[in-house]
Amino acid sequence: MENTKIILDENEIPRSWYNILPDLPTPLEPPLNPGTNEPIGPDDLSPIFPMSLIKQEMSSDRYIDIPEVVRDIYRLWRPSPLYRAHRLEATLKTPAKIYYKYEGVSPAGSHKPNTSVAQAYYNMKEGVERISTETGAGQWGSALAMACSFFDIECMVYMVKASYHQKPYRKSLINLWGAKVIPSPSTQTQAGRSILEKYPDTSGSLGIAISEAVEDAATHENTKYSLGSVLNHVMLHQTIIGQEAKTQLAKVDDYPDIVIGCVGGGSNFSGVSFPFLQDKIKDGKEIDVVAVEPSACPTLTGGEFRYDFGDTAEMTPLLKMYTLGHEFVPPPIHAGGLRYHGDSPIISRLYADGLIRAEAYHQTEIFDAAVTFARSEGIAPAPESAHAIKSAIDAALKCKKTGEQKTILFNLSGHGHFDMAAYDSYFSGAMSDD
Repeated sequence: MENTKIILDENEIPRSWYNILPDLPTPLEPPLNPGTNEPIGPDDLSPIFPMSLIKQEMSSDRYIDIPEVVRDIYRLWRPSPLYRAHRLEATLKTPAKIYYKYEGVSPAGSHKPNTSVAQAYYNMKEGVERISTETGAGQWGSALAMACSFFDIECMVYMVKASYHQKPYRKSLINLWGAKVIPSPSTQTQAGRSILEKYPDTSGSLGIAISEAVEDAATHENTKYSLGSVLNHVMLHQTIIGQEAKTQLAKVDDYPDIVIGCVGGGSNFSGVSFPFLQDKIKDGKEIDVVAVEPSACPTLTGGEFRYDFGDTAEMTPLLKMYTLGHEFVPPPIHAGGLRYHGDSPIISRLYADGLIRAEAYHQTEIFDAAVTFARSEGIAPAPESAHAIKSAIDAALKCKKTGEQKTILFNLSGHGHFDMAAYDSYFSGAMSDD
């Protein structure tokens, strides 16, 4: 049997992030000021973001250097391992080769620190004392709490109410790293109070939590806002995943036919796929790039490609993206990190141009896949990552039928150690498909 684990030396951590914007065949439509419908500029974003991140957001540079301070912290868990899933292949009896990049080795247990550390660093450099943010399943909130602890920045997290109650240990982890976390919608902001007045029993949504976090930043002079997905600068920070995966696959003389990632806002999908999409766009590589989302929140497969707000209270700029509507509140599925009404404008553009495709799965079938994976590979996956696993298994079973020996790569974006309540629901038969 070939090596199961493909590792890199820490000196092989990439020294720059890859910015896909210059390589897009169709340029992105600009964000719009909701009051004037005119394109926004850096000054429009400066009340909530530090200028260094605004410049990255709008950069046309293909590569952006990673500060050495950030690379030093990355060394706590990077380079992350790439695994050949021999046992899963044997279980499925497939001729396909399945690889997964495992981001659950980070201290926070997910891919999110790849951008949280960078964002906290740039905020610290500009003298920011406090950061507000939202979180769905708690992965982003815990990652930002950790990063803020590294740079001595206060952190305020608005956690979607459904996940706040479903995943109590994620909020404990946020507290462990010194941040404050409250369920959203809350009575702490005008946006939260307005939602509670209309819908007192709401389970919350990422759109609502974003409204609260943005309002918090806009109304506190010492505070900036931080987002864990969707925006361009977040996408490029995550590309360290795919760059490492390319190097690791080259060590075993392989290259993927299929690249898969789950999609909520798009951060981990972009991280694994964008460096390979560069090869598809520039060099004509034939790669099937698959974005996988929940059927309960089918943004790409069921949404409209149009301008919409990124939040429920209409405080953010208008973004051209696939959206279910900014007032949409998804059912409280356990994959809380995928419960977002919109998608990254970059991913939306790639989907509209046919460079990627999308799949949607129901909750119980992704947990079927998670159990198959855990019982063959030994890792308990987060519910979000289980969407990518389901797609990879389906692709491998298709190869079994056709006899094709394709290479499949997916991003296992985090572990499910804090998601045992979801697994309990699945095993008890209480889990439903919304």
